Amino acid sequence: MSLGQSSLGRAVSLEGLPSGGQLLRRGAEAILYRRKWHDLDVVVKTRVVKRYRIPSLDLKIRQFRTIHESSLLHEAKQAGVMTPLVYSIDLGSASIIMEFVSGDRLKDVLKGLEPLKLDELVETLGVLIGRLHRAGIVHGDLTTSNMILTLNGEICLLDFGLGDRSTDLEARGVDLHILKTILFSTHYSIAERCFRSAVNGYKKAVEREEAEAVLRRTDQIGKRGRYVSVR
Repeated sequence: MSLGQSSLGRAVSLEGLPSGGQLLRRGAEAILYRRKWHDLDVVVKTRVVKRYRIPSLDLKIRQFRTIHESSLLHEAKQAGVMTPLVYSIDLGSASIIMEFVSGDRLKDVLKGLEPLKLDELVETLGVLIGRLHRAGIVHGDLTTSNMILTLNGEICLLDFGLGDRSTDLEARGVDLHILKTILFSTHYSIAERCFRSAVNGYKKAVEREEAEAVLRRTDQIGKRGRYVSVR
């Protein structure tokens, strides 16, 4: 197998990975570790076993979600959106072995940017979201914690664990609603400016009528009072 290609749907043993590693995140659905694998700096994302489920069913669900997320990461890249490169998946442990992307979370850098740089960066983010939606992909968790500003100044989108393939107006509206909610919850002083820039970018990537329809739905979702937890 070429390490420069995705191995979607192919089970590859995690044997050879050192035990432990740097814990990056421990969530309800998955645990992420940074480790070395074949001399590569990787992140291993392993879906958590749910003890309340029948073991055989639990494994099938975790395997499906592992393959599904790996596929979305690959399809997003094909749509022109930077995502971590998937090196392998291990169906036995429901794990994804993917590239570790160096950089800073957008959550940590947005407030310190000069206004023009901020506008440019968040407009680029809007373009990337538009590309996803145009390709029939919704991210499902568009928080600034799931976005990396790389050392080359690119935005890399992470964690498609809640993502799906959908062209549904509601699903796309929810994507933008999540982004808007996170901006106002975490980056309040610059939230309006950021969301306006994101919308400008989105309109560049999506046909005008379609973009306006998604944005109207985003407003409707907000008025319904949906709650999105800050991550």
